[in-house]
Amino acid sequence: MLGPRQEAQAALFYEFSLEDHVPQDHLLRSIDRFVDLNSIRTHLAGFYSHTGRPSVDPELLIRMLLVGYCFGIRSERRLCEEVHLNLAYRWFCRLDLSDRVPDHSTFSKNRHGRFRDSELLRHLFETTVARCIAEGLVSGQRMAIDASLIEADANKQNSTPKDDWDAARIDPADAPRAVREYLDTLDEAAFGAASEVQPKFTSHSDPASQWTAARKGPAFFSYSDNYLIDTDHGVIVDVEATRSIRQAEVGSTKTMLKRAKARFDLHPERLIADTAYGTGPMLGWLVDRKIAPHIPVFDKSGRSDGTWTRAEFEWDAENDQYICPEGHELKQFRRNYSDPNRGPTGKGTARYRALKDVCQACPSKAKCCPNAEARKITREEHEDARQVARDIAKTRQYDISMKLRKKVEMLFAHLKRILGLGRLRLRGPCGANDEFLLAATAQNLRKLAKIFPAPQQTRKA
Repeated sequence: MLGPRQEAQAALFYEFSLEDHVPQDHLLRSIDRFVDLNSIRTHLAGFYSHTGRPSVDPELLIRMLLVGYCFGIRSERRLCEEVHLNLAYRWFCRLDLSDRVPDHSTFSKNRHGRFRDSELLRHLFETTVARCIAEGLVSGQRMAIDASLIEADANKQNSTPKDDWDAARIDPADAPRAVREYLDTLDEAAFGAASEVQPKFTSHSDPASQWTAARKGPAFFSYSDNYLIDTDHGVIVDVEATRSIRQAEVGSTKTMLKRAKARFDLHPERLIADTAYGTGPMLGWLVDRKIAPHIPVFDKSGRSDGTWTRAEFEWDAENDQYICPEGHELKQFRRNYSDPNRGPTGKGTARYRALKDVCQACPSKAKCCPNAEARKITREEHEDARQVARDIAKTRQYDISMKLRKKVEMLFAHLKRILGLGRLRLRGPCGANDEFLLAATAQNLRKLAKIFPAPQQTRKA
């Protein structure tokens, strides 16, 4: 029999509880157990006036932002609509059915003002990392580093070739916020000071973004999202926004390792990374700090003509010389200098040479230096650290480390596919930093929720 038509009827009284309508296995129930916002008001106290209208609760804004980044809601307008409609979102944000959702413009005003001035999002991220450490998810023994390109909110049509770009002509008073941030970061190692090479194009709307074709496809403007993770459970220990060039990405490694040591007293016994981080200065920096570099060496000493490479020459550290496969010596200096200005400086690149007469009479000259009178070998300042990395690469632990490095790549895949952060919505270095911090916070919270889900309660009949 066809049932009666369902019609909505007004009632004078309702007995309704959000707690009863949020599923026990909902992701937000597990995340809510690890969101600690008790220190936010104390952290922001100095950035609010003691007079005037009461402000929107900053804890509410942070909870709404966490909902947006945990569920890939990129637009703040849409976020307000979703929180207004979704009961689970209202429950997580501590909003009753009759409570009003803040306007989307409230986020922009707080983000550009007191949130950035107080570094609240950095504080929120580090609070989450501290919770991961307290739950035993971070040992700090093995860490991995990597960077991923995130497309900036800029396009080539609104850009200028490098020959026509002149930052000195920009008036900061009339420039947009992203342009002013670009001018403020010209001397920072993560942005303007990372390299003297200027990009082919500079965006008008976001000049700090980097024009790059690193993906071997069409070029685009981007920022680099740098992650330092603990490989035990893939927890993000630190995050940094930089230009999308190797120098800036490698330089951020030092910044994040120093910050992890200062904030959480974490000092890894090994650092895992790809070849881009295997430069001499980077390896030397790690070895000096007793961090084992599980990193492929960035080496261009190989030869394509089949002749002997530098790796086939034995290094004699005691006598400061190389020994060729035929047993001959290659020395940097063959006399003692009384004038210190003419002796070895210990800086830069050293060149080691064999005697011309020895090479000319050597039966293996065709395999060694067929087009030169004598063999020469250069040795970089940090060659000892490079050799340490080469020796580590021969161990079984190194093979394990290369498998663990994939955990960073998985986090970036999750960032783009699940959280939807394939393109930035905010502009400027501060905007990129804000988005990266919130996304990393959301990933750590989801990690905690996955490992420690909320206990299931039996619903009353």
